[in-house]
Amino acid sequence: MFNVFVVKLTIPAIVCALLLVSGIRAQQPVTLHSALEQLKRNAPMLAADSAAIVVSQQKLAATRYSWWPNLRANMQVALGTNNNLPGGFFSNGLVPSNSRVREQGRSNTVFTDLGVASFDWEIYNFGAYEGRNRVAESDLEVQQLNYNQAKYQLQQTCINVYLSMILLKEMMGLQDQNIERNAEIKKIISALAVSGIKAGVDTSIAEAELSKSRLLKLEMVKEYRQLQFQLGYLTGLPGNLLEIDSLLEERVIARYTDLLTMQDGQETHPLLLYYKALRQNSYERENLIKKEYLPKVLLQASVWGRGSSVSAKDEFGPLYTGVGIERMNYLMGVGITYNLFDNKRKQLQTNVQKAITQHAEKKLEEQKAWLTNSLHQNQVDLTTAYDRIQEIPRQLEAAAAAYRQKMALYKNGLTNIIELNLALSILYRAETDYAQAKFSFSRAIFEKAMLENQLTEFLQTLN
Repeated sequence: MFNVFVVKLTIPAIVCALLLVSGIRAQQPVTLHSALEQLKRNAPMLAADSAAIVVSQQKLAATRYSWWPNLRANMQVALGTNNNLPGGFFSNGLVPSNSRVREQGRSNTVFTDLGVASFDWEIYNFGAYEGRNRVAESDLEVQQLNYNQAKYQLQQTCINVYLSMILLKEMMGLQDQNIERNAEIKKIISALAVSGIKAGVDTSIAEAELSKSRLLKLEMVKEYRQLQFQLGYLTGLPGNLLEIDSLLEERVIARYTDLLTMQDGQETHPLLLYYKALRQNSYERENLIKKEYLPKVLLQASVWGRGSSVSAKDEFGPLYTGVGIERMNYLMGVGITYNLFDNKRKQLQTNVQKAITQHAEKKLEEQKAWLTNSLHQNQVDLTTAYDRIQEIPRQLEAAAAAYRQKMALYKNGLTNIIELNLALSILYRAETDYAQAKFSFSRAIFEKAMLENQLTEFLQTLN
């Protein structure tokens, strides 16, 4: 009986402990590095690009076997008449084969059978097979690099969402402090109003400011939850349980000088590699067009057998005598085929592909110019954000001192509620300005790492 009682007490305790542990694990912060790794594996927006790679891989595998010869087998039996007249014609449609010209027409029914095995192989085409393989390989490389650059750009989106969550979390903390200050002001005013020192209107103003602060906190909570779900969508993690590393900004600001010493990897930037692959793909297609219009050397062979109810002496026998192969033949040879009028077609198609190549070249130049310009703008943002971080603490210190002075004056009846609220607003603005400055500086640092293709190396310095 004692043992049963112990079990009854132990099971609820174990359940509570498990729930507590799972809750603690759910609230463990997801680092930026782990979020980006989850994005690479689970982002829904990358699924289509990943599927396109598989399509290109299958096309490449199919293209590599395009050199295989053709071996066709055919067996048929036929029932009909056997009348023919001399004269050539073009077979614009299905014209049955017939044989032997007779002086008089015959309407007798003839039964025939035919078995054919034919072989044809394009044994040499002056590099067209190789050209097709190179185009297929280039198509695959384009898809892979498109996936890489899409993933790289999606990482930037993930970083911006992550940093925005850090900013909002800090802003919510500041708003909590602001609510506490407004509550403290209201409490002081209420005590002074009860004693008759302050008018009741001050209490109403304090209540309005306190309510305004609470409403603003509600909006921040809403925006934070929306960002949680957005980050969850990008990473495949449960958005409602995502918690972020609030100390990331401090480490980024402390280690940003490491980024300045890293070698610029802009030439291997995923965006540039993608457009370089597009240009190379167009070059390969130009080369293939030239080779597709060159002569083709063919090896052809065929073996066939026939049976007929008509004998060699032109005697029409019973239909069953046409069953079975009576005569066998074979034919084989090597030939070359070339369309003498293909030169104009080749020239026109080559001109089209050259225009596509030129467009790809211009797009590559455009992306290079965009990256260079973005780096210049990023440097301006980085410098400005750094200067703000150095200056705002002075503003924050002065605002805090002003608020303390106004609070002391208000308690002694030497100032009014309007001036006290103004001092509180200035302090709150200084605090939020500092949070915004850290956010802007961190975002500019990550943007620089993205533009210089140094994101992976910089993230390693933050671990």
